[in-house]
Amino acid sequence: MRDNEHNQYNISSNNLLLAIILNIAITVAEAVGGLVSGSMALISDATHNFSDVISLVISWFANRLAKKEATERQTFGFRRSEVLAAFINSLTLIIISVIIIIKASERLVRPSALSPRLIILLALLSIFINGISALFIRKDSHHNLNMKSAYIHLIGDMLTSVAVLAGGVAIKVFNWYRADTIFSILIAIYLLWLSWKILRSSLRIIMQFTPEKTDINKITTAIEDIRGIKNIHHVHVWQINDHDLMFEAHVDLMDDIEISSFENILVEIKAVLLRNGITHSTIQPEYSVDDKKKIIY
Repeated sequence: MRDNEHNQYNISSNNLLLAIILNIAITVAEAVGGLVSGSMALISDATHNFSDVISLVISWFANRLAKKEATERQTFGFRRSEVLAAFINSLTLIIISVIIIIKASERLVRPSALSPRLIILLALLSIFINGISALFIRKDSHHNLNMKSAYIHLIGDMLTSVAVLAGGVAIKVFNWYRADTIFSILIAIYLLWLSWKILRSSLRIIMQFTPEKTDINKITTAIEDIRGIKNIHHVHVWQINDHDLMFEAHVDLMDDIEISSFENILVEIKAVLLRNGITHSTIQPEYSVDDKKKIIY
């Protein structure tokens, strides 16, 4: 099992590294092209690509860090580093999108002549590079929030480049120079929508909120139906990362039983938790303890 995990780690790291190199190349190309052509859409797309480079580097570093073994000082290891990376990446993209909207709105009032041929060429190049980069990490994005944030960065970049391309075509065919600015604003709004979902998910994990798909009442009811259990209280459910769910609770027992007998009850409790996607739990057994018996306390 350890060998398989190590192989998965190498695959993710290598693919991220390739995506970083490709995005550095397209960032430089679009930045130069935007300055030469005067295209606000190209400059905004280059800025977004630059944020992709930063986000991919953060994701790559977090991916490596998350594989470090737990120690006495870091009992959970660095498993939450990828969630933190996803939070930073999405927050950065939101800030950049707001800046693009402000700058593009200023340009909307005073449009300037642009070079559509260069805009179209670089937009096509960006679509190709970001599409290839996204394919590199597509598989990992399905089961890792960090990879998902990096993947959304890349997909967002590819789609923004499609919008830049459409703006370049509109300028070339219809001489509609405001199209470049309008598409820049639409790009930024779309990125805000994409980023907010990742920001919200990562923030919920960082704040140790109950996972959205976890029904505490359903779990506690099932546990209290187990023979020998009077009450379950002081329940906490949270996530270390986007996979590992943690559960802790106090269990009030009907009888003063031996530890070996409680082990049988514990097997049933863990079966309930496992059915709800929880693999790590801490259960404190109690008998005749005078405390508040509230589920959440």
